[in-house]
Amino acid sequence: MLTERYLQIFVALADEQHFGDAARVIGITQPPLSQGLRRLEALVGAKLFERGPGQVELTPAGKALLPHARRALNAIDEFHHAASAQDPEGVEIRLGLAPEVPASVGAAVAAACSGAVRGRRVSVVSAPTSSLVQQVSAGRLGLAAVLHPAVLDGLEAGPVTLMPTWALVPSALYPDDGAALPLGGLHGLPIAVRPRAEAPAARDLFLDTLALHRPGGGTVIVTDERAGLAMAAAGQAIVVTPDPSLAAAGVGRHPLIDNPLPVRLRLVWPQSRTPNALPAEVMAQLSQALETP
Repeated sequence: MLTERYLQIFVALADEQHFGDAARVIGITQPPLSQGLRRLEALVGAKLFERGPGQVELTPAGKALLPHARRALNAIDEFHHAASAQDPEGVEIRLGLAPEVPASVGAAVAAACSGAVRGRRVSVVSAPTSSLVQQVSAGRLGLAAVLHPAVLDGLEAGPVTLMPTWALVPSALYPDDGAALPLGGLHGLPIAVRPRAEAPAARDLFLDTLALHRPGGGTVIVTDERAGLAMAAAGQAIVVTPDPSLAAAGVGRHPLIDNPLPVRLRLVWPQSRTPNALPAEVMAQLSQALETP
């Protein structure tokens, strides 16, 4: 039987073109996502994607069926919205959080959503900024905390909040834990960065700033901050993070002088008032939550 989850897997893979990113968008792991895709292809009797190493590309059959899948999901969303409107517990608020949002900040934003409009349930997904922007534009999310800058065609946005960052450095390299360091003084190891496709404009700004302060210092791509922290613990990378809770044995935490690499966050939501959107007057409260890690 063709289910909503199969359609979500199809559309997420088409949007992300990557198994791991699509799984994060939906909120599942890669094995059930791959299994769901195989079952969907068996149901429709056609191969929908060409598989590569982690990457996928739509086949002609996939391209032909994708618009129908999007329309079907939109119809299901409309049904859910109509059903939620009849629910005495209130309409669900769908919130997206970029992976760079520290856990304490994400919790504060979710709490602000819940407290701002009493009776509304809150669901939360984590996905890269590029994916969150697409989901807000498509109406699958009511709002999201994303990296700035980003292309926000057709979306409203709150003020940009600059979150200070720390450098997580192998203690063997800089044993004086807690000492402030200049960005240009971080020598000997590459800086861990996430893939550019997750947030192209924000990543370019980050890399341009690195090149200005640390020419020739080098970078290494990591899938997430946990992977970066593991590399720092192994003495192979330096991590720049706004998360005060990210720590490991053998890794020192150092503030960066003049905060040259802040994480810039802002809330985005649809321009048009949709059943899934929060009233505009609530956004000020949510933006304040971003300022309180």
